[in-house]
Amino acid sequence: MKQIYTYGTYLREKFGTKVYKVGINISGFTCPNIDGTVAKGGCTFCENDSFSASTDEVQELKGFHLNLDSKENPFLEKQLLQLQQQFSTISKHQKEAYGAEKFLVYFQSFTNTYAPFETLKALYDKALSFDNVVGLSIGTRSDSITEETLAYLSELAKTKEIWIEFGIQSVYDETLNKINRGHSSANVKEWIIKSKEAGLNVCGHLIFGLPGETQEMMLETSKEAYKWGLDSVKYHPLYVVKRTALANEYNRGEFQPISEDLYLDTLVKSILMKPDNVSVQRVTAGIDDDSLLAPQWCRDKNKQIKHINQALKKMGLKY
Repeated sequence: MKQIYTYGTYLREKFGTKVYKVGINISGFTCPNIDGTVAKGGCTFCENDSFSASTDEVQELKGFHLNLDSKENPFLEKQLLQLQQQFSTISKHQKEAYGAEKFLVYFQSFTNTYAPFETLKALYDKALSFDNVVGLSIGTRSDSITEETLAYLSELAKTKEIWIEFGIQSVYDETLNKINRGHSSANVKEWIIKSKEAGLNVCGHLIFGLPGETQEMMLETSKEAYKWGLDSVKYHPLYVVKRTALANEYNRGEFQPISEDLYLDTLVKSILMKPDNVSVQRVTAGIDDDSLLAPQWCRDKNKQIKHINQALKKMGLKY
């Protein structure tokens, strides 16, 4: 049985110890297709409030949002404090529960390059100053990063482990338009290639089950994304949560979520065509609360992983 090359394996081989990603949510960050720059409302599957926390710091910053043209950031010190508090709490838990010894600070929620360079530099530098932090992983959109920020990350990458995560979702522009993505597939390709040329590690997010897509289209997205030089990949099924545009489509009978059988078949075929050097960070996604509308198989992650391994086993693979 061949073990799929996972991100955890990559990190253990490189650092010789347990390295964990510490997911961070910084208030004041948003997306250009939420704030009206390229669109409004966000992607159709995105429940924007799901990224928000309820701390006092967050409530004070409610309604304050940065973008690439913001001239000042009066809340930078509060954001830096928020970063420190979240890292301290989460990394302590990871140490105690899982034996983590080193960390990557993962700027996870919303678009984490969509702010003035001075703000980004302050946050990235602060994150790298924490004990046992070996690098950063930055979730963003390809239409929300500047050449200045890329150049700075390129400098950091000479001595630190720097990852940038782009939502690819699909290589079909008609699909990206349907989900209100706000940018083209060509734009994602351009910035993935630029990031690779700048010396960054790149993770791409792929979603299976997007509106109107056939399995052939999903696999073509995987094939093309691999060609762009990804170092790692996250696979997601599209699921429907309340208070989203996709939920409205689902309730009107205009969207049918992907079945578990089709997702499993597509995932296995995508993994089989994946270059061996591309690590896998995620093979599924879901949520187990009353916000989930469909499909119900996305509710139990343990069951999902069990079924995924059963499907992979038939191909001589395990996750």
